[in-house]
Amino acid sequence: MSDSLSARIEQYYSTVPLLFSETEEFGPLRLFVRRKPGAPYYGGPSHAQPTAEGASAVTAADIARVRARQRELGVPEAFEWMAEAAPMLRSRVEAAGLPVAERPLMVLDPRQRLPSRPLPEGVTLRVLTADDPALPAVLALPRLAFAKEGTVMEPAGRKELAEVAGELMRDGTVATVRPTLRAGHKTLVAAFAPDGTPLAAGHYHPANATTEIGGIGTLPTARRQGLAAAVTTALAGHARDHGVTTVFLAYAQDAVARMYARLGFRPAGSTLLIANQPARS
Repeated sequence: MSDSLSARIEQYYSTVPLLFSETEEFGPLRLFVRRKPGAPYYGGPSHAQPTAEGASAVTAADIARVRARQRELGVPEAFEWMAEAAPMLRSRVEAAGLPVAERPLMVLDPRQRLPSRPLPEGVTLRVLTADDPALPAVLALPRLAFAKEGTVMEPAGRKELAEVAGELMRDGTVATVRPTLRAGHKTLVAAFAPDGTPLAAGHYHPANATTEIGGIGTLPTARRQGLAAAVTTALAGHARDHGVTTVFLAYAQDAVARMYARLGFRPAGSTLLIANQPARS
């Protein structure tokens, strides 16, 4: 990964959480803390990252202080950072008993054309607005899509989706996302069945002409139809149309990486490390 691309991605990871949270400093670690209602589940800004100045100086005591504050806040004891920016942090986080997952990064070739992807008959793509009646169900979709590892067909479908959507309405998550969509801090794209049920969805948060595409998930009963590829392409195209020049993403499985490669994404030569929290896609 070039120095300029690395700098853009590192700046992105240190900037985007500030759209949704405030920071608290713990020596060389910075904790992003959400102040408004909304579950910290699924990439919420409740994690800690090393500061640029102190990336190599994190101690076990620093990690313990952050975890104590996270317990006090009632959020996951989660950390997230670029592997290359803090090479020693992984061993220290793992020594503290937290599992660390690797998420290699891929970046979209800026010369790559993005023709629309084929969709099953009757399925449509839509960019959601803040007042879209399908918003609760779309926000619920990742809970089912990522409940288990893998991409095989599963029985979870419309009934389960409606149940999780109700939970997100009650816990304030949907209300928190609406102003974020209105302000343009988040863009959601979903594929819908003819009856209006969301089948696949994803999102991006732009900052300084850079964005990470995340949350690409498909309802378990709707897998193996090319819906994730269609949503990813639509998100990348929408981002480009709105001034984004660097589009990247993280992946967890080789099969998913192969799908992204077919769309024009290439290895970025760097890895996001995520401790004790869900992956983005």
